[in-house]
This record gives sequence, structure tokens and C-alpha cells, in this order.
Amino acid sequence: MAIPGSIETWFEGRGWRVRRHQAEMLEADDAGQSALLTADTGAGKTLAGFLPTLAAFSPERLDGNTPDDGLHTLYVSPLKALATDVRRNLLVPIEEMDLPIRVESRTGDTPSQRKARQRVKPPHVLLTTPESLSLLLSYPESFTMFAGLKRIVIDEIHAFATGKRGDLLALSLARLEAIAPDMRRIGLSATVSDPEQYREWLAPWGDIDAVSHVIGEPGADPVIEILLPEGERVPWGGHAAAWAVPQLYEEIRRNKTTLIFTNTRFLAEYIFQLLWDVNEDVLPIGIHHGSLSVEARRKVEGAMARGELRALVATASLDLGVDWGDIDCVVQMGAPKGSSRLLQRVGRANHRLDQPSRAILVPGNRFEFLEAQSAKDAVEEGVRDGEDFRPGSLDVLAQHVMGCACAAPFRESDLLREIRSCQPYAWVDERVFDRVVNFVADGGYALRAYDRFKRITREPDGEGGFVWRLSHPEQAARHRLNAGIIIDGEMLTVRFRNGRSLGKVEERFAAALRPGDTFQFAGISLEVESLKESEVIVRGSKKSAMIPSYGGARMPLTTHLAERVREMLVDRAGWSRFPDDVREWLEVQDWRSHLPGPGELLVESFPHAKREYSVFYTFEGWNANQSLGMLITRRMEDRGLSPMGFVANDYSLAVWGLKPIEDPASLLSPDILAHEFVEWVQESHLLRRAFREAAVIGGLVERQQPGKRKTGKQVTFSTDLIYDVLKKYEPDHVLIEAAWAEARTRMTDIGRLAGVLDRAAEQTVHVRLERVSPLAVPVMVVIGRETLPAGSADDELLLEAETLGGVAMRPDDPGR
Repeated sequence: MAIPGSIETWFEGRGWRVRRHQAEMLEADDAGQSALLTADTGAGKTLAGFLPTLAAFSPERLDGNTPDDGLHTLYVSPLKALATDVRRNLLVPIEEMDLPIRVESRTGDTPSQRKARQRVKPPHVLLTTPESLSLLLSYPESFTMFAGLKRIVIDEIHAFATGKRGDLLALSLARLEAIAPDMRRIGLSATVSDPEQYREWLAPWGDIDAVSHVIGEPGADPVIEILLPEGERVPWGGHAAAWAVPQLYEEIRRNKTTLIFTNTRFLAEYIFQLLWDVNEDVLPIGIHHGSLSVEARRKVEGAMARGELRALVATASLDLGVDWGDIDCVVQMGAPKGSSRLLQRVGRANHRLDQPSRAILVPGNRFEFLEAQSAKDAVEEGVRDGEDFRPGSLDVLAQHVMGCACAAPFRESDLLREIRSCQPYAWVDERVFDRVVNFVADGGYALRAYDRFKRITREPDGEGGFVWRLSHPEQAARHRLNAGIIIDGEMLTVRFRNGRSLGKVEERFAAALRPGDTFQFAGISLEVESLKESEVIVRGSKKSAMIPSYGGARMPLTTHLAERVREMLVDRAGWSRFPDDVREWLEVQDWRSHLPGPGELLVESFPHAKREYSVFYTFEGWNANQSLGMLITRRMEDRGLSPMGFVANDYSLAVWGLKPIEDPASLLSPDILAHEFVEWVQESHLLRRAFREAAVIGGLVERQQPGKRKTGKQVTFSTDLIYDVLKKYEPDHVLIEAAWAEARTRMTDIGRLAGVLDRAAEQTVHVRLERVSPLAVPVMVVIGRETLPAGSADDELLLEAETLGGVAMRPDDPGR
């Protein structure tokens, strides 16, 4: 069918045209096909995803009939802010074309009264998140609510498909398919690296042919610059890039609106404060990150949408999709960690396909300069990167099984067939599923004596078979109160005495505070008045403040970008485009030692400050390097090498002790993953941490009860007790298996660790030096400061780095 004339007229009235990929999305839907749209930021992806819905409600296709009253289209996004923004933008064409479409959002911030009404009388279009959708499917009304569903639009599909939130969404898709078999699935992304894998994930039963791949019209190439210090050298170490603040402020003054991204929440607070320190013109500058209160985030989002802010400092909370077309420039503080992430952030500028997005990368140190240059090159070449898909997690599957039982009794064979239709769980067989269902039923054989773990019961169905149903109706309310995938470190509310909430800080940070202490939060210097069980009571302060160190995973350096940096190190002809100090850094390193190319593992050993140091240049990211440090030091102890410590960054691992490492390759034999790794994970708190998350997601431990929420300390106490019981009496328990999977992947990055060991076996280059090398300076200067917030350590770190750098850069004789 053709595009309805009313829609074409609306496009023309705005000076637009229906783009080829938008028309192809409508064609695919009309043909009964699902579709994956990959298109540049600003290409109108979201509008393309909703075009079949707008067309269905157009006068031409309604042909005088009244539209059905039920839910027609679901929209799922990874962020609440994105759902809110899309609702605002979707209402524009609906209102201007006078289409009879009701649009509502449903997230954790939606009032409970509206949520209850939506289950009985849903809107035509519902905007939600994976967690809220899963909860909706746990209600008996879900079968009638979703019966007439025509399509589901999954925005920014790359942001969650490969993780646990993607597992939960895939299971929800399988359930929706069972309820509404004719439903079409639409995936949208600007940065998918492997479209075929995403089509397979999107399709029922992995039927890739059921999902068309629509490629967007190409847009204008982005303009990306790397900011360098004026009259100064690129720093040796540090990550805050505080040196750039005066230049950054001048950039803000020149632009209408500047969006400044940081990689961590505390760095956002730090850069925000530094900008206010130089803000002589009192320009309106805001801050946005996930720990701020809903009220504070909404206020900032509204101010940006109205064009009232000159600059906004943000984290990944605004990475995705938010459409603010008046942003002149995007600034990335520190290294971007991946070409797709950089492209996503760059796309926030202009947000228009035909106009180039402008971005500035601000490296915090010399390695970050190389990383920034590599990411810039990759974006300009159109190369994407991303995370690999992995098998679905068992703790998420357990949560889904419980949600299904809340909605209605189920037959085990029927539910198994349903969940196997989604790609992450195609691997699950009857034996695995039986273990998961029995865990949901009574906690497993080591726990089945305790009534509180009995959640579902197996009963005859009256037809010669059996069904599983809730053991008590109250189990449904308990499940809905506790279900979810995002398990943050436990947080305490920060509020003024008058009750106004500012947001949340980590429990472990708050525990170290005393009345009278000061800290920086929400852009305000605060003084602690008192601490209660779940609250930090504060007042405004003029005293200098200490920044809270937020937890959470660090952004990993992608494998693709790491490989590009290694290639850049040995591309001597390409060094001519680098600043003089970066080029000299590499030239002296090349003269004195060695530069590691692709496939090589360089290890440098040298004495320093009466200790023996070895630096392993892995380029595998902080997480893998941190894990490697734990394993190597254990092995060094066993071999009498007297290790004293280690420190890691994204590029390298420095280990030191009383005795030199003569044969680093022997420390890196593959059996380290079979012996030291297993011992380390079991003896440390890694497995306990992973088990705590799996126990909460799997529903074994409840964080919330009506009117009361357990503290992190209480949850940890509960999960540690259960972990000890299971480790002793049921070591093959489903949740211990899930915890091991988590410990191997997200917590220790064992896949990348294995890559280091492979390179070590094939080509280790060991260079013995008489003093520190130029390449080692960035990691060496972090020693002793790794637990400090980067901003507070930066000034001291830079001074020490200059001194150590002077020693490293003395040419003398090569190799000495």
C-alpha cells in the first residue's frame, strides 16, 4: 500500500520528505514482515518505526471506521528519559494530523493509579521499558490487554540486546508472540555492528528471513576534533582532563548549546563544578546523571528541550536517542571506549541527517589521545563495534517463569517451547528448564524445607496432566514488588531537612560520612547533618567538598578499538599527525624498548624505588587487567617472587614485588584459568557478589516488602547465609551456576583474559630495562591513587607524572 496522502502532506508542510528507509519500513510492515532499521542518528528512525502505526490510524486507511480501542503498538526503550522524549515528539504529528491515537508512557515513575487503569483500558500506543513490560505481563489482564497488539518497536536495540535486560525483553517477546501471533517486531539502531545477529535475536525461533534489514539513507559525515592543551603537553596520566576546562568554557560561550559527556557520574559532578568555578558570565549550565532524583532529571530535560541551557554535563543517562536539535557541539571528556559509543554521542549534536554533527574529544592522557584518534578514525570510516551476544542468564529465566505463574497457571512443556522460541534461550533443554522451575517452586532441594521459598506448586490439571500455579495469591504482589534486572549498589537518599530529595549515593560511601563532613552532589556543596538507616540529611555548605566515588561497572575498552590502538603504535609513518610530545613519547619508547603491535604481548621489567616492576601491555580493558593482576600475583606468591601489589588501567597492568620476573610467559600459561582463577573466584567475594545479584534477580531474596525496603547490608547478610548453605549442600544449584556465569563474564571479563593468554603463548616480547619506560609512565603514576576520585588526585598525579616522565624520556642507550 502507498503512504497515506495525509502523512505525505504533513511531511511536506514541515519542509521534509519521506525518506527511502521510512517508506521501506512501512512497506515491510504492510507485507507482514518484521524489520531491523539501521540508520544514522537524525535519520528519523523513531518516526520510521512508528510510521506503520500512524498510517494505520490515518483517514485513508481507517476509511471512515472508528479505530479499535485496545493496545495497538508497544514502544520499548532502554531509558525512561527516552520514553518521555519520544512521547513528546510523537504527539506532534498525531496532533497536527489530528489522528485518533492515545499515547501514554509506563515506567517506574508512572503513578500506580494510572498503571492500574492502563491494564484495563490501555492507550493505543504505550511507551515503556523492558522491566515495566515484564511486570505488565505478570498480570492476568495481560492476555486480553495484548491480544490485539499489532507491533512492538524496540528503540536503541544495541543498548540492551546483549545483556540481561535483553534476556528479559527476549522472554517478553516470546510471551507476546504466544498472546498475539501476528505481532510484528521492529528494531531501531544507529550503531549495530552485526545486523545479522540482531535480526536473529529479533526473530521468533531465530528465523532471520522473517526480519527485513532496512538500511537508512546516508547522512552528512560528522566533524570530529581532538582538543589539545594550548601551549602545554598532553598529560602523562589522569583521566579527568581538568586541563581543558578553560578552553571548554570558551567553547560553551561560542555555542548556543553544548552537551558534555563523561564516562562516570562522579566525573560529571567534578567537571560540572570546575565549569562553575570559571563561569564568569553565570551561564546556565546543568548536570544530568542516573543518581539524581526524578524531579531533578525532569527539570533539566525540560530546560534542554526549551533551549534554556547553554551547556549540560551528562553521563550515559543521555547517550541514547534524546532529540534536542539545537545542540551545536558534543564534547566527550576522556576516551570514548568504542567507536559505536562515540558515534552515538556525536549524534546528539544537530540530530539532523543532512547537517554534520560536530564533536570534540578531550583526552585525559597520552594513551587516551591514541584511543581518541582511533575512535575518530573508526567513525570516519563507518566502522562499528559492540558487545558479543551470549547465552541467556538462568536468574533472568527464573524471574520470567515466576512472572508467568503470576499471570496464569502454566504447563511446563508449553512454557519451555515458548521460551525456546527466543534466541538467548534456544539452548535450554528439558533438564535445564526442570531445574529452573524446581528452583522457582521451592528454592532447590537444599532449601525446600523452608516455607518462605515455596512460590509455585504443581497440581493436576484435570485432563491427565499437571500445571504449575502460585502457592499463595500473595506471591504475585511480592514478585511485582521485587522484580527487575538493574541491581545497583545499594543507595541512600540524600535530602534536606525539609524533605526535598536530591538523589542517591552509595551505601558504602555514606557509611564513611560523619556529621560535619562535606561532599559534592547534584552540583551543590553539601554538609552532613545526620545519617539515618536509608537517608543522609544534609544542608547547603560553602566549605570545600569531597566528591562521592560512585560504584558500578567501568566502561570497557572495546576489542576493536584496542586493536586499532595497537596498530597505531607500530604505524610509524602515521605518527606525523600526532602532537610533538605524543610523537616523541612513542619515538623514545621505540628507541629504548619496544612497541607492541597486533598479536604481541609486551612485558617490560625494571627496578624503581627499591622495588622490581613488570608492566604487561594487554590493551584488554581495566576489568580484564584487574582480574589478570589478581591471578598473576597469586602465581607469583606460589613461586616465591614476593609480590607486593599491582595496578591496572585500560591498556596495561603493572605488578611489583621484591624479586624480578625473569620469565613472564610462564606466569601466563593457560592453566591459570583452570587453577588460580577458580581458587580466586571461590575464595574472594566475587562469587558472593555475583550470587547476591542472581539471588535478587531470581527472586530468592526480596529487597522490598510492603512499606519497607531492606538495606544493602540486610540483603548481603541474607544472600551470604543462603550462599554458604548452597555451597555446602547443593554446589550445582541453578543460582550458583548463574553466579559463575556472571563472574566469568561481566565481573572478570574472562573471554578477554583468555585472549591475553593466547597472545602470551604465541608471541611474548620481554624487555629488561634499567629504569621506567615512557610507555609505563601512565600506569605507574596511578600507584597509590587508584582508590581516589580521579579529579582530586589529578593535580598531584600530573606533578609526579612529569618527574617520572623526565626519567623515562632520557634517551641514553636503547634497551637500558
